[in-house]
Amino acid sequence: MTPGPELVLRRRRPQGTRVQLGPGLSVGGRAFVVMAGPCAVEEGPMAEAATAVAEAGCAVIRGGAFKPRTSPYAFQGLGAAGVRLLVASAQRHGLQAVSEILDRADLPAFEGVALLQVGARNMQNFPLLRFLGELRRPVLLKRAASATVDEWLLAAEYILAGGNEQVILCERGSRGFEPETRNTLDLSAVVLAKQRTHLPVIVDPSHAAGRRQLVIPLSLAAAAAGADGLLVEMHPRPEEALCDGAQALLPGDLRELMRRLPPVLAAVDRELWRSEARWKVAAQ
Repeated sequence: MTPGPELVLRRRRPQGTRVQLGPGLSVGGRAFVVMAGPCAVEEGPMAEAATAVAEAGCAVIRGGAFKPRTSPYAFQGLGAAGVRLLVASAQRHGLQAVSEILDRADLPAFEGVALLQVGARNMQNFPLLRFLGELRRPVLLKRAASATVDEWLLAAEYILAGGNEQVILCERGSRGFEPETRNTLDLSAVVLAKQRTHLPVIVDPSHAAGRRQLVIPLSLAAAAAGADGLLVEMHPRPEEALCDGAQALLPGDLRELMRRLPPVLAAVDRELWRSEARWKVAAQ
């Protein structure tokens, strides 16, 4: 019988874990944190995307520079140059950055990235998880498309076992039979994870839905279910995106999401994280 998780269990820290991403910004407290941006870092739209994320009042910009794609002929990302572009765009607007790391050898390229993402395809890349456990940097661990909640928690256990407790879990949908969506968002897994672990849990509705029109409703449902934040895709011109344009919100959609979240969060005794200066711009 496979030994179960220990270090991630809520009884270890009943009050929950807060993962600090920057001054005044943590995931896992009362504040609900929204991370947004394009699926892939692109040279042209990146500055515009960062402006839209900041003006919407978000805390973190997302963007992949090292892209694990199903097809070897699909866009693989800009690599280290893409990370530098992401970080520069984030710093220009006072944002933190999250980006996916595929290999320990790439770590030097991630200087300035607040949150290292382990994608769903690498959830059980045990050498990578052990390596990240040796670091003292925040890690975002996505649930694999066919992973159970136990397998997800045990993957996080690898990181905590190395001494790194700065882990955020991310539900991004399970592979199902419904052809109308890319995946099926498993909000029951969010509730289970929140009950079982002290780690923060956020939701990626974009990869779950695969369709822009579903992202806002699923985001509101995630907030109501008790998630600690969102990881959503937004692109200023999704029809030109090099990756996953069909599921990317437009800047106006992102502002609408941020407008609709507060009453839902209030119903579950939470509040939306926002920078007051940015919120004034977004409200204009």
